[in-house]
Amino acid sequence: MENLKDFKSIVKDKYAEIAVKSNITRSENRECGCCGESQSDFTILQDEYKQINGYVAEADLGLGCGLPTQYANIKEGDTVLDLGSGAGNDVFVARSIVGEKGRVIGIDMTEEMIEKAVKNNTKMGFENVEFKLGDIENLPVESDSVDVVVSNCVLNLVPDKSKSFDEIYRILKPGGHLCVSDIVTKGELPDEIRRLAELYVGCVSGAVENDEYLKIIERSGFRNVDVHKLKDINLPDELLKEFLNDQEFAMVKNSEIGIYSMTVSAYKKM
Repeated sequence: MENLKDFKSIVKDKYAEIAVKSNITRSENRECGCCGESQSDFTILQDEYKQINGYVAEADLGLGCGLPTQYANIKEGDTVLDLGSGAGNDVFVARSIVGEKGRVIGIDMTEEMIEKAVKNNTKMGFENVEFKLGDIENLPVESDSVDVVVSNCVLNLVPDKSKSFDEIYRILKPGGHLCVSDIVTKGELPDEIRRLAELYVGCVSGAVENDEYLKIIERSGFRNVDVHKLKDINLPDELLKEFLNDQEFAMVKNSEIGIYSMTVSAYKKM
């Protein structure tokens, strides 16, 4: 893999491209892989948003892999931070919960995404929603200032996950919590499977094993780490058979090795 700086640059460039292309319909936008020039269909990962309060179609680019707000225990009046906020999808859902008394901040490292999110918010007219350009490994947010942090399929793309969770811990109020959905792996993925996954769903290059992901959260100081959902991401058999021989195919189908969407919450100590 490229060094960490190059990997982050690739991710940033790819999401900038997605933001620019987002004037086409989501079903037409198949090039949503963030790693190289893959023809990925990332929408297969995403849970359905359309029936959720606060949903804004223009803000939904089909890039998520879960519904972190579903398990985030957000309350009216909370200050919520969305990491990798994109065009504002989860920000607007959170805004529908915190109401007029709360505040929602979206952080994204891509200028084009911030521009699109700001335009979406201008249409909505929310005065307590803010989008900031920033790096998850060095958040432009005051310490002990946020009640809830959410993120949707973003932290797996960050090169230094430990530093990212340290930053989340720093900015949360005592007793505050995170709830994130992310891509993780289970078991040691064979190189062939990892390459296939990158081609099909994208954004697997930075994914780590699920137990290691949880340990990173705990090492940052979080307590009460709870996995709410672990959804298997199935690669189509026809794709596997195209690249694997019969023995390799059988091994993959009969093992617990795989790629998952995981939604997890954790709390900062009081």
